Amino acid sequence: MEKDKEKNTILNGNMWSVMVKLSWPAVVAMVLYGLNTIFDAIFVGRFVGETALAGVSLAYPLSQLSLGVGSLIGVGAGSALSIALGANDHKTQKKLIGNVNYLNIVFGIGLTLVGLIFTRPLVQMMGGSGEVLLFGVDYFRVTLFGSIFWIAGLSGNMVVRSEGKMGTAAIMMAIGLVVNIIANYILIVVLGFGVKGAAWGTNLGMLIYTVVFFIYASGKRISFDAKPFVLSRDGEIIKIIISNGIPSLIMTLMTLIQGIVVLNALSRFGSTSDIAFYGIAYRIFLFMLTPIFGLMRALQPVAGINFGAKKYDRVISSFKIFGVAATMLMIPFWAVMMIDPQFVLHLMLPARDFIAADLANFRFLMALLPVLPVIFMTMTFFPAINNPKPVSIMGIARQLVFYVPVMLTLPRFFGISWVYKGSFYIDLVIIIWVLFMVTGEFKHLRKGNVKRPEAEILTV
Repeated sequence: MEKDKEKNTILNGNMWSVMVKLSWPAVVAMVLYGLNTIFDAIFVGRFVGETALAGVSLAYPLSQLSLGVGSLIGVGAGSALSIALGANDHKTQKKLIGNVNYLNIVFGIGLTLVGLIFTRPLVQMMGGSGEVLLFGVDYFRVTLFGSIFWIAGLSGNMVVRSEGKMGTAAIMMAIGLVVNIIANYILIVVLGFGVKGAAWGTNLGMLIYTVVFFIYASGKRISFDAKPFVLSRDGEIIKIIISNGIPSLIMTLMTLIQGIVVLNALSRFGSTSDIAFYGIAYRIFLFMLTPIFGLMRALQPVAGINFGAKKYDRVISSFKIFGVAATMLMIPFWAVMMIDPQFVLHLMLPARDFIAADLANFRFLMALLPVLPVIFMTMTFFPAINNPKPVSIMGIARQLVFYVPVMLTLPRFFGISWVYKGSFYIDLVIIIWVLFMVTGEFKHLRKGNVKRPEAEILTV
């Protein structure tokens, strides 16, 4: 059948061909998604000012909580769907979207209410004070009003990717991006709404993103019985979604903790300029990771569907091939960034003269980019094969065992350059850890010593 075309390709096609076919639209989709944050910074930095950009930089990690929840639901639902497609588990397929809708609404309302109550204390917790605090509060408060669309848009898009339909997911993201850019220009440049305009522009883009998913899910191109306008609360399905999606939420929460300790270190031992610089450097770092994120998303249905079909050799092959491809894709962009960092830095802060210390710090932040794919592929791989626990432990340890102690001590005694150097050495340790984890899991897969989803077991 035509609607099973992607599934059959994933199960039987040459793995390099599968990687190329699924990855290029996924990479395009994630680059488009990453451009949202880059354009926000460009508009705010150029048309509002450096202090406003510092405020947005403080609030930015908080605004990512909505995306963390969307990723929790989307990754969990996507893993469940991919495995169900591979195992021909039609019962899980029919129930999935209704449970996703239920979780989107519950989490969206809860996050909005809690965030609105604690907006100012949360931005202060990030190190905000004075005018920077006011800008951060304005930006974060507005993003909260769009939380449910941030969550639903991302979770829906991840469901589409889990079918293997990366091109469709990319088109959805492109539509949201175009709306966001146009709205940012009108709200910030034309109407002068400042940082609030940046936040409302993103909210509007996410609303359109959500609407486009529901249009797709109610049509004939979707590969399973989606039932997009149903609300369901199936305890077993929800348990599977949350257990497989929890590593993504943990990573978001741990990234927030990282943001708290880093931005507080910069606030205490640096200046507003240092906060603004870190804000743009970190956004560029995240944008550089977007091709890896694209390959991550493409790996998920390949690993999950083959795992559901018990083709464990193809599961292992998928990790290796996608990991190598991600590194090969990253190297040329990384090389350009390391050779001439000032070009991209001046896009967001055109009036600033970057000194040698700024450029050295930026290079430390970017240094490990070519080998970081192994971490991110692992974060997708384990939930895709119904084994999220190892990466949850790793995500928590990365921040609480490494980042918090390093950022609380080294910048105090050796200067803010250790914000960047510390990140480098921490990720180096995590890469070594991940290699041991993945090697061990490959041994279990070769022996068929794996955990099957409970919903699948119940339907057998």
